[in-house]
Amino acid sequence: MKLSNRLLTVSILSVLLGAQVVQAADVPVAVIAPLSGPWARGGESTRQGAELAIEDINASGGIKALGGAKMKLHVADAGDSPDKARNAAQRLIAEVPGLVGGTGAWLSSFTLAVTEVTERAEIPWLTISFSDQITSRGFKYVFQTSAGGRRQAELALPTIMALAEKASGGKPQSVGVLTDNTPSPQSILAPLRAGGFEKAGLKVLVDETFTPPLSDATSLVQKVRAGRPEMLLALPTGIQDVKLIVEKLNEFGLGQGKLPVIASGAQAASPDLLNLLNADKVNGLMTLLVGWPSKDDTDLEMRFKAKYKEAWMTQDAIYSYGDMWLLKEAVERAGAVDSKKVAQVLRSIDLKDGAAKYYSGGRVRFDEAGRRIDAGIVIVQWQNGVPKTIFPVETAAAPAIWPKK
Repeated sequence: MKLSNRLLTVSILSVLLGAQVVQAADVPVAVIAPLSGPWARGGESTRQGAELAIEDINASGGIKALGGAKMKLHVADAGDSPDKARNAAQRLIAEVPGLVGGTGAWLSSFTLAVTEVTERAEIPWLTISFSDQITSRGFKYVFQTSAGGRRQAELALPTIMALAEKASGGKPQSVGVLTDNTPSPQSILAPLRAGGFEKAGLKVLVDETFTPPLSDATSLVQKVRAGRPEMLLALPTGIQDVKLIVEKLNEFGLGQGKLPVIASGAQAASPDLLNLLNADKVNGLMTLLVGWPSKDDTDLEMRFKAKYKEAWMTQDAIYSYGDMWLLKEAVERAGAVDSKKVAQVLRSIDLKDGAAKYYSGGRVRFDEAGRRIDAGIVIVQWQNGVPKTIFPVETAAAPAIWPKK
């Protein structure tokens, strides 16, 4: 009887240990991004970066603290509205028990909706989205890996003015604004409209806001031509809207660098623009970014281009790639498939190597609101049909092109 009890105990322990092994063999992480609708291009790049990272992590031995456990990526389509993004997050959490963290949802309004769901579920969520609202709600499980809109504005405008002066011999004295009404560009523009332009010595001659997607950019560009600003901030979030504005600027004789145009986001540096416009039409277009592959990422970018048949890797892909490695590091340090422990690690992490090299600033640590403290900016400019880094200077592939004063 005693032998039988011992055998029973051993059997029960074997089952329990077996269950632990099965659990450790699968570390679920997620990406939610728009894979359909007008913002699908950015979402697809986000998915690709995360997918490649998971392949690389698993090929390098997986989660060593969990005996080589493999990470498994679960992908959900955020669709074309915040409601669809929220529903995608709810479905994902219901269908994937034990989710330790995720990244997305690209458009700030989608991220605001998704993180309401992930916060309640106590799942750490990394995001490149720019809106300052994301980290202004007192949430404990959201981590903004990019510079928020206000920080971007603080960094970008003096940088743009300095680039202009160095390239042209003088600073612009007036500016025009064309923007959609989504949270990301509005977050960048809020501090500029509240005194940033005036402090920089810029008079605002045009300031137009539209609801995306555009059907025609004629009336907007007509106002720019009539106002005659010395530079233009054009901040649409959809690639088709970028195309329409750039196309109309060319039609009105303001394209190809004649009027310096600064956009925001990877949609203005997407390879797809070459499918929508001739290369000469986008030349001179600049875009403000929070990251871009550096010279140190050459091997990664080559593998990315070969796998996905892309002309280059954008900030959306490099950041989601980094996000997966950051989650991997957090799970390693937590030593458990436990979202609360993973979030606790992220709140206190100070990383200067590994995943940190994929983010601008080269260091990962977060403040109490979940904002990455060392997040910086990158500016690229289309030159000869390719977007080239013009800032930061130490990693620049080319000097800025700006019409002479």
